[in-house]
Amino acid sequence: MNRIVVLTLLAMIAFAGNSILNRIALNDTSIDAASFTTIRLVSGALILLLIVQFRSPPVGFKPPGKRSDTGNWLSAIALLVYAAGFSFAYIHLSAAIGALVLFGAVQATMISYGLWRGERLKTWQTRGLLLALAGLVGLFLPGISKPPLLASLLMLLAGVAWGVYSLRGKGAGDATRVTAGNFLRAVPIALMLNVFMYPYFSIDSAGFWYAVTSGALASGLGYAVWYTVLPTLRSTTAATVQLSVPIIAAIGGVVFLSEALTPRLVLAAMAILGGIAMVILNTRACSD
Repeated sequence: MNRIVVLTLLAMIAFAGNSILNRIALNDTSIDAASFTTIRLVSGALILLLIVQFRSPPVGFKPPGKRSDTGNWLSAIALLVYAAGFSFAYIHLSAAIGALVLFGAVQATMISYGLWRGERLKTWQTRGLLLALAGLVGLFLPGISKPPLLASLLMLLAGVAWGVYSLRGKGAGDATRVTAGNFLRAVPIALMLNVFMYPYFSIDSAGFWYAVTSGALASGLGYAVWYTVLPTLRSTTAATVQLSVPIIAAIGGVVFLSEALTPRLVLAAMAILGGIAMVILNTRACSD
């Protein structure tokens, strides 16, 4: 049990670390967002392929050959939209607000998909969803600490894309192998983005290594650790524990970027995360 707790905590720190590393790179170095995205994806693909190559296959796993075992192009596109939207949004968003908007969009996408499939919300779930929506609206009401709209929309797009990617990945076989295949497929698409954004090309050694760290450690190893621990967690536990990611990112933003925790952000986070928790926890009887 202690091993599971430690691995889960490491995975959440890795997920939050992506926000911190991305924000530091785009704030303190000269690397552009498109280059950061490409280097992150290349680094993530390499580390995931190494993990797949040198580990023992899971029990009952069939050798690759089927499309679902090695990823697919639609998932790769969703992964690229997430990674690019994430990076471009962090040019102007703080680590805390970016993680909060991203996480809210991911969960909203997955909950909306469930509703579209015919799932029904209980009374407390409906109240939780309304509370989360109120928190999101409150975050963007006019005021001195309102986050930039365009950057926020890009992060919302990134969250929707990651939600779609997560939904497509359910039951797709060996999750680490599938993720490695999707990262690999996303690389040439990211290179095309770099060609399109060539007039804005800029890179330095510090930005390069932040991108490598984000891709290899926070993304590649982080996802591998998460997929290792995920089968041991109840579905509601797995969903609920991810509520910690925006909080960890906020703490990291204060420590490493000297970002301020404004009253607007604190109240919005309480409403959004609390509301989502109400929805997730009340699905326990149905999902576990």
